[in-house]
Amino acid sequence: MMGVRQSRRGAAGRSVMVLLALALVVAACGNGEEPVEDVVDDDPDVEEDLDEADDDVDDEAVEEDDEEEAAPDDDFAEVSAGFVSAIDQIGLPAALDQGFFDEKGLDVNVADPFATGVDMLNALESGEIDFAQVGVPAIGAITSGMDLVLLGNYTGSASQIGIDETMAMVAREGSDIDPDDLSTIEGKSIGVSVGSINHLYLLGMLEDLGLSEDDVDVVNTDPPDMPVALETDGIDAAVIWDPWPIVALNDVEGTYEVSRGDGYIAFIGYIVAEREFVEENPDVVESFLSARALADAWMREHPDEAAATATRWLPGTEEEVAEEAMQFNIEQLDPRISQCNYLALDDSQGRLLDIDAIDDTVDVDAVFEPDHILSVMDTYPEYFEDLPDIPEEAAIEAGYQYDAEDAQCPA
Repeated sequence: MMGVRQSRRGAAGRSVMVLLALALVVAACGNGEEPVEDVVDDDPDVEEDLDEADDDVDDEAVEEDDEEEAAPDDDFAEVSAGFVSAIDQIGLPAALDQGFFDEKGLDVNVADPFATGVDMLNALESGEIDFAQVGVPAIGAITSGMDLVLLGNYTGSASQIGIDETMAMVAREGSDIDPDDLSTIEGKSIGVSVGSINHLYLLGMLEDLGLSEDDVDVVNTDPPDMPVALETDGIDAAVIWDPWPIVALNDVEGTYEVSRGDGYIAFIGYIVAEREFVEENPDVVESFLSARALADAWMREHPDEAAATATRWLPGTEEEVAEEAMQFNIEQLDPRISQCNYLALDDSQGRLLDIDAIDDTVDVDAVFEPDHILSVMDTYPEYFEDLPDIPEEAAIEAGYQYDAEDAQCPA
């Protein structure tokens, strides 16, 4: 590339010499020998040299302008981030595609989507990425000794505790599960990912029905395998997050939706980083969170364009499926933190502990670091103006300390 630049500059230099020579001709013509117009018109070589000179000078100016625009800003902080291959995590690549990280002075490398939250946390711990988007697996990682802090939500709600619009139960034909009488799931085989958020959804539904996990046959099933399990009668119903309920309904003949959302659980999904990184890079953290908040606001306003982003970043995702799933996803795009989020984590880990899905619980007050997102909320209120107001009793300020007995949030 350097050789190309030098050769172009050499051409421009020669062009300048041509112009100087022409200037001498013009001066001579000014002594009455011949008008300059006649010299140019009568000498095609001179006219060609003039055109080439103009082109070379213009090309050099354009090239230099392009180089200035393309040159990376030395002040940009370089960080990396990861997400799981799921519709509700697409806000990270959306922020990259829309230039929101650049706008906030960050040069962000987004890793290829991880298969699971556990895989992504391993990458975070090894230093492969600086930020991650993760939900339930964060609890196990923290109780195993990873010093994570929760900085904001990639999905959830700061205005209510029960939100689960991206979750659904789909049943196979002949299962005899009645959507108008959910108690008919008793005795049925239900596919879930044991210890994950869809497992919590089933537990919340069972509790609402006055049933326990012993009243159903829980079948540990990976999300991509659930449509096949429904088709082969391996399970009667699947509880799963988008886009898989939509995929099952589209691909498996006779399947039908039993429930969608209904507020059985508090959906948890956080933007996380290791504590040491956060303490050493407070400005980077705040810039990252502001870019992500801006991306969420953009997605809420442009769900179809956000769906198109999903099809680019999640191979095999059909546009129609992404567009339908995005309509549910935008209901949970609330990066703010309030007492509702503290209570949501506390409730979720309590349910997981009850079924032995985790061995211990985390100190909820210690793992949240809300000051950075609170600063973003104060600095950029326009990013959140379309969201429901945080109830006054649930709002927090910098330095907030959680007390389970005093914390408040609407159901």
